[in-house]
Amino acid sequence: MLFSEVIGQESAKGRLKQMASGGRLPHALLFLGPQGSGKLALAIALAQYLLCENPGAADACGVCNQCNKAAKLIHPDLHFSYPAVGPKAISDHFLTHWRQAVAENPYLDVNQWLQTIGAENKQGNITKEECVNIIKKLSLKTFENNYKILIMWLPEFLRKEGNRLLKVIEEPPENTVFILVAEEQELILNTILSRCQIVHIKALSDEETCEGLMRQKSLSREEALTAAYLASGNFNEALQLAAQQGNNNAALFLEWMRHCYKGNPIDLVNWVDSFAKLGRENQKHFLRYALHFLREFNILKVSGGQGRARLQNEELQTAKKMTAILELEQVEQLAKLFSDCSYAVERNANPKVLFLDASIQMHKIMKGKLQEAYTGLKAANVL
Repeated sequence: MLFSEVIGQESAKGRLKQMASGGRLPHALLFLGPQGSGKLALAIALAQYLLCENPGAADACGVCNQCNKAAKLIHPDLHFSYPAVGPKAISDHFLTHWRQAVAENPYLDVNQWLQTIGAENKQGNITKEECVNIIKKLSLKTFENNYKILIMWLPEFLRKEGNRLLKVIEEPPENTVFILVAEEQELILNTILSRCQIVHIKALSDEETCEGLMRQKSLSREEALTAAYLASGNFNEALQLAAQQGNNNAALFLEWMRHCYKGNPIDLVNWVDSFAKLGRENQKHFLRYALHFLREFNILKVSGGQGRARLQNEELQTAKKMTAILELEQVEQLAKLFSDCSYAVERNANPKVLFLDASIQMHKIMKGKLQEAYTGLKAANVL
């Protein structure tokens, strides 16, 4: 993977290239950042840059034999370690699955990876046997390059076994580079943290996520931006949301709000019957969008309609009109209702019963405010 193929993260890319080209690369780096920010992609790009026969100032050449092998994750001097399942599992047992999974999506999360290898309900871990295997591999001479590189994805799964690697991390063989890719610093042994130089990776901006989706998935800017707003800097989430583009959650949500606003029982039952057919995953994405809409609505409400809400134009206009109808207390009640619905969907609640009940509750929440407004206007002789 080339640096140019990594979504965003220009500041981190510049820092890493400066370290590598200037001969100031630490022997142990820890990339620390949130899910979907591109940490693993950056680690692979750095590894290819180090292994490249003709690296330039901006990137690896991408065409030499070393680059070709690194890009396919088959370079003999590029090693990987990652969570696996089984009391004595080592990463090499799952290497074929790993190469395929990362080739398809280098922004994947641990749950996706564990399901790929058939973990089901089993816990992932990095075992004692894996640590022994790492030490053994790194003690060997390089095969084709000056560098030996180990990328460890999610060292949080080492737990106490990380103590076995302290010596090799602190005093590695010559030209050996450790790149640890982590999300939760508090789960990593302090003795490991103290031996690594931490590189903080920020969540992607909405614009970076949008550009990445347009480039990778050929989405229109409007479609990509809608997914980017919901993903909140997590490109893995954005990819999943992009796959749901056939479902226009914005239009569906606004339609639901209008039906609940009017409270016509037939319209509500028909909407729920249609919605129940979408399936659990689509329903979860829909509720996620609903909560996103309410968060952005709060910004508009608090700012008197002047705040910068992360909504598309039609949604924004609807939200501005709703500021005259809903107060923050009602929005809070709706948000709790949607969160409860999401929890119930996760646990396979009957969608028709669940969403019909939610629709009735939404009508009561909004009607309470509307009745107050109507009474106030009558008292002021406006109506």
